Amino acid sequence: MEKKLHTPEGVRDIYNTECKRKLKVQDNLHEVLRVYGYQDIQTPTFEYFDVFREEIGTISSRELYKFFDRDGNTLVLRPDITPSIARAAATLFETEDFPLRLCYTGSTFINHSSYQGRLKENTQMGAELIGADSIEADAEMLAMVVDGLKKVGLKEFQVNIGHVDYIQSLMDATDLEKNEKAEIHQLISNRNYFGVEEILDNKNVKQNIKEAFHILPELMGDVEILDTALEIAPSIEARHAISHLQQIYKLLTLYGVEEHITFDLSMNGSYGYYTGIIFRAYTYGTGDAVVRGGRYNHLLEKFGENTPSIGFAIIIDELMSALGRQKIPVETSHTNMIVYTEATQKWAIALARDFRAKGRCVEMQKREEEDTKEYYMSYGKRTQAISMLYLNDDLTIGMINLLTGEEKLINAGR
Repeated sequence: MEKKLHTPEGVRDIYNTECKRKLKVQDNLHEVLRVYGYQDIQTPTFEYFDVFREEIGTISSRELYKFFDRDGNTLVLRPDITPSIARAAATLFETEDFPLRLCYTGSTFINHSSYQGRLKENTQMGAELIGADSIEADAEMLAMVVDGLKKVGLKEFQVNIGHVDYIQSLMDATDLEKNEKAEIHQLISNRNYFGVEEILDNKNVKQNIKEAFHILPELMGDVEILDTALEIAPSIEARHAISHLQQIYKLLTLYGVEEHITFDLSMNGSYGYYTGIIFRAYTYGTGDAVVRGGRYNHLLEKFGENTPSIGFAIIIDELMSALGRQKIPVETSHTNMIVYTEATQKWAIALARDFRAKGRCVEMQKREEEDTKEYYMSYGKRTQAISMLYLNDDLTIGMINLLTGEEKLINAGR
């Protein structure tokens, strides 16, 4: 007997009810993107290495899945879909005058270290608004995130918003070396503010800037914290960033989503190409953000088109984990079973055709002589079927509710 093959580390099979729930969640999210006017786009699962080169700012080269084509070109499985959209937009839509609203669904691949315990293949659904640099565009994206998460049943979640210019202004005001700033960025990402203070205390950093970094952990919460952030803003760029966030918040109140909005001025962009607002959505039941997004006004320049843009990606697998742990039901299409014999096959097929023509999902099972009714009822419950029609040779039908176990016998021959 041959040894059975399993999936590689970091990937998994999804099937039956779990797969149905995932596809339904994707359908619900896609409906929100559609009603906001976003059009679907599909890009290749693998691209030339240059699309994700270091200067693009996605992830390090060592975490890419790399391989070669027959001509020796280096190809990679996409770790992030936004650069692919940017490449496509720069080449396919360069003559378009109006903003492009694009949405997508696809898998991303990141070769994490095994000890991190995360999936290496993730399904993402996202939206990109290309060609618009405005408060209105930023607010639209944030409102769409909130509406999408509410659409799939989440109630307890927050969208944290920050601004690259604010945290960068603090960094620039330290006058530290590039590698030292990178270390502080990492410490802030890990919420290690003691480490930040230790570095600043050992450097010739102005006292007001040290105090600003000391207050930074407190700049996380409702809209009121923006006033505090404005008081310690070290530059005009930082003040503009706070003003921008305040204006976005006013628009978000018009969308009616403000209860799910918080601010985090210490937030670093997870990708190097972010240039303006950055945001992440969190809920309980998962250890990571369920949505990541931000503005990337210079990304398309890397592909030859100077166009401002903003986008987000919903990490579907993280979202499914949260929905499961919060016990939020996902309504999927109901399956009905027809169990028949050789003598009732013609009758069964006619019934199935009639049900399917009306849009009902029907699974047919030909009954073996040795199998009992309870055998098929057990199978139906395992596959989440809700009812079973048990056709007998004497033209009676056992109509069984698999949710309650109730059965009603009717005579179809009369």
